Amino acid sequence: MSVSSRYRGAWEGFWSEAPGGQGGVLWDAEPALTAAVHLAHFEPYLTAPDLPLVDLGCGNGTQTRFLSDRFPQVVGTDLVSAALDHARAADPAGRARYRLLDAADKAETEALHAELGDANVYMRGVLHQSEPDDRQPLADGLATLAGDRGRVFLVELAQAAGPILRALAQSPDGPPAKLAPVFRHGIAPGEVADAAVPEYLRQAGLTVLASGELPLFTTEHTSDGVLIDLPSRWVVAGRPG
Repeated sequence: MSVSSRYRGAWEGFWSEAPGGQGGVLWDAEPALTAAVHLAHFEPYLTAPDLPLVDLGCGNGTQTRFLSDRFPQVVGTDLVSAALDHARAADPAGRARYRLLDAADKAETEALHAELGDANVYMRGVLHQSEPDDRQPLADGLATLAGDRGRVFLVELAQAAGPILRALAQSPDGPPAKLAPVFRHGIAPGEVADAAVPEYLRQAGLTVLASGELPLFTTEHTSDGVLIDLPSRWVVAGRPG
């Protein structure tokens, strides 16, 4: 299956209106607070670090560019071309490759795996943004891309993030400026039960190798200037053996 036209259109609209440059959207925190922290948990489980790395749901490519300095071949993928336009514009040297991918579409993930072979996969905050019916196919796509030798690292908002986001959205002054476009385009974060994330991976044939909790930093601040972070959970998974 593939994602709905409504979902794809929502993301195309969001990225078409998003400002250029790092930090312009809610989750576009600097790599020192995001990918660099995640790699400290991911790298110990990489049995084949020389494999291509797929940054799935790369958006404007901020984390992709960081990852390209640490892995020999990095491919940033996203569902919509407007996101990849931002990513390519911010990477004039072509440090990474960028391509469209509907990771819930079995044929598309199989085609990318045929092109790259087994890959390590980094995915941040995509599953909870997906429509419920797309979550298992998305996890299946991760397993396809990883193959036998690759490892998957994903980090998703924890259930505890839901009340925080709702409180921000319902503020008397309205939602923070960078949160407002998320709701306006109809891509408000969904709530995925903490226990559901590893179960999606297990159903896809992957074994959970490690997991934990981390703050997921945003680029938005409270009214008194404090950087907003949200509780998140991370998982490393791969094929058994």
